[in-house]
Amino acid sequence: MRFIITIALFFCSFFMGFAQTDEDPVVWTKEVHKISETEFELVLSGTIFEGWHVYSQRTPEGGSMPSEFTFARAGEDYELVGKTKESKTITEFSEIFEVDEVFFKEKAVFTQRIKLLNPAITQIDVNLICQVCKEVCIPVDEDFSFSLNGNEIVRAEKNIDERSKLLGNALQLDLKQRERLSANSDATITADSSLWMIFGLGFIGGLIALLTPCVFPMIPLTVSFFTKRSDSKGRGISDALLYGFFIILIYFLLSLPFHLFDSIDSQILNTIATNIWLNLFFFLIFIFFAFSFFGYYELTLPSSWANKMDAASSKAGGFIGIFFMAVTLAIVSFSCTGPILGGLLGSTALAEGNVATNLSTGMLGFGTALALPFALFALFPSWLNSLPKSGGWMTTVKVVLGFLELVLAFKFLSNADLVGHWGILKREIFIAIWVFLFVLLALYLFGMIRFPHDGKMKKLPFPRLILGLLSSGFAVYLALGALQVYDLKLFGFLPPDFYSIYETESDCPLGIDCYKDFEEGMAYAKEVNKPVLVDFTGWACVNCRKMEESVWSESDVFPILDKDYVLISLYVDDRMELPAEKQFDFKFNSGRVKTIKTIGQKWGTFQTLNFNAASQPYYVLLSPEMEVLNAPIQSADKDTYREWLLKGLVNFRKTDKIAEE
Repeated sequence: MRFIITIALFFCSFFMGFAQTDEDPVVWTKEVHKISETEFELVLSGTIFEGWHVYSQRTPEGGSMPSEFTFARAGEDYELVGKTKESKTITEFSEIFEVDEVFFKEKAVFTQRIKLLNPAITQIDVNLICQVCKEVCIPVDEDFSFSLNGNEIVRAEKNIDERSKLLGNALQLDLKQRERLSANSDATITADSSLWMIFGLGFIGGLIALLTPCVFPMIPLTVSFFTKRSDSKGRGISDALLYGFFIILIYFLLSLPFHLFDSIDSQILNTIATNIWLNLFFFLIFIFFAFSFFGYYELTLPSSWANKMDAASSKAGGFIGIFFMAVTLAIVSFSCTGPILGGLLGSTALAEGNVATNLSTGMLGFGTALALPFALFALFPSWLNSLPKSGGWMTTVKVVLGFLELVLAFKFLSNADLVGHWGILKREIFIAIWVFLFVLLALYLFGMIRFPHDGKMKKLPFPRLILGLLSSGFAVYLALGALQVYDLKLFGFLPPDFYSIYETESDCPLGIDCYKDFEEGMAYAKEVNKPVLVDFTGWACVNCRKMEESVWSESDVFPILDKDYVLISLYVDDRMELPAEKQFDFKFNSGRVKTIKTIGQKWGTFQTLNFNAASQPYYVLLSPEMEVLNAPIQSADKDTYREWLLKGLVNFRKTDKIAEE
């Protein structure tokens, strides 16, 4: 019962992690510490919601937008003593921007010491511009006032002149079909890694482990033991089912320490994807695993462990004894299951989302697959006669796994190369290594290469022939992709497209003709009578790049964007200042007045004002006559995004036809 409750809580916590909140993802608090009569310390603390992060002031150029403070009248009424200090930050390599980005999780604290030049000053006004990201990114442009004497903050009412009113009113669109803005869209933010997919990968790993010489022979022996030692057939079946349950439990329990690590620091496991030395360590570990599968040495746990567990199972008997028997199986089969579990750990570390949660899900899948035959054969003992006999085919399984371990090893080496900016494993070179490994695997399967445990093969078995052809075909597929015969994608395992010997740059996503000014784009849309895709994006928006690279680039999405829509990309983090005559003050409904000085401030305000949204990426479909063609969408999978675009085209043609009539 406790196990069932644990599983229920586990799944609840996962889905709660994906729940979105309507509140601001950062709650800010202010403090003032008096150092002396003329010196003060201003402290701004932000409590960040789970899963979100705020970028540091010191995240390098070329990456996500750093936090930036502007102290009003600094140098006139007071001076800044040193730079603004920060609390503990996290550094991770961004494959999108190729820089080590610096950010805060859970808590961000900024501290700035000041020295008064004018003793009459009692209030310090500070502006913070930063970026808060999760699956989407939200720009923050907020003003804070610090009282030096503890009195209530006095905010002067800012008058909006007529010129500012006119420029501000120009941001308000006369949108038709506004109800579509609040319509429930089928497109929601999706996780890159599905729990079901990870469970399935773990399950496949468990099925593969069953075929190894460490586990396969145990199935008939163990099932026969349970069915023969019991007083009744029913008791034997229940013992075998309990044995299978304990196998699942043991592998699940192996993942629990990672949740402890994650609670101490949520980035401990995620650093596997960014830390050079950890990636190199995993590269060497998987090379070590691979050669153990090739038969050059055995990877085993101390035999005394298995002996102790076996003795404990004999003494305990009953419920406890069966548990120790399951532990014994886990220990004696480690030489075959260890490398597979290592691969599972590596795969979940490379995946998006909570690594500990992913690992627990994968372990559940692995343990379920491993336990399944013990339960099934206990229920249907006659099936044991249909099991294939042990033999050389199990050695083949181990060698194939060894090659797959090598393939995964070079993924970790690629991560280290990207983080270190070594430029060694460019995309095409990485693919060439994989091609070489799959060619070697094919040669092994065809009997042209042998390893220590392999005997002479008189006749090529049909399964090896099929696997050899598949391996050869995959090598050809990779090679043609490296030669850019087609756009090669492989679930994010390959280095990104821009990390290539054929590097190209474009001002617009994927080379699509785009406009970066709304008015210009709408004027062109009217001229050619095409619908508009308004793309609220950011130069430093990682999730925007992910959508462009993984969804926009797809063969059944790209032509729609390129030919059927006018793309208007509005960058809300563009810090380029507007011409003086186009700068203005904007007053929100709340009464807050914001000075619009930069391009990004203009488009960020434009997005909030018209679409009541502040996150990126954010996509809106409009007709040239300002009719909303479909409910706005954020991140989505390829099929959902394509259907969303096509529905917008259908609605546009309907409205266009009505306009003509």
